[in-house]
Amino acid sequence: MKKFLSKLSPRRRKQLRRIAHYEALLDELLHALAEPEIPAEELSALREKADALGQYYAGAEWKRDFADDEAGRLPKDLKRGVLSEDGIYNALEAYRERTEED
Repeated sequence: MKKFLSKLSPRRRKQLRRIAHYEALLDELLHALAEPEIPAEELSALREKADALGQYYAGAEWKRDFADDEAGRLPKDLKRGVLSEDGIYNALEAYRERTEED
């Protein structure tokens, strides 16, 4: 991956790292939400992840990343669930529902 990234422009490298970062946050949030019980201390850590995902989703970077994905400018093998139109929204809604239950 490092060799592949070194051939890209600094902007594109930064973009791919950003997408991978938020993809990992989304995966962690979804994994935790799949558990029937979430300990209080884990809910606190999940809040930080959910807040970060919400800020990304509402911001210009997500819109740019989404547009680049739609235009085919991102690598085909890039994991990109975070760029689906409903991916982050659904995860944040699931988080909100779980935190309302507790």
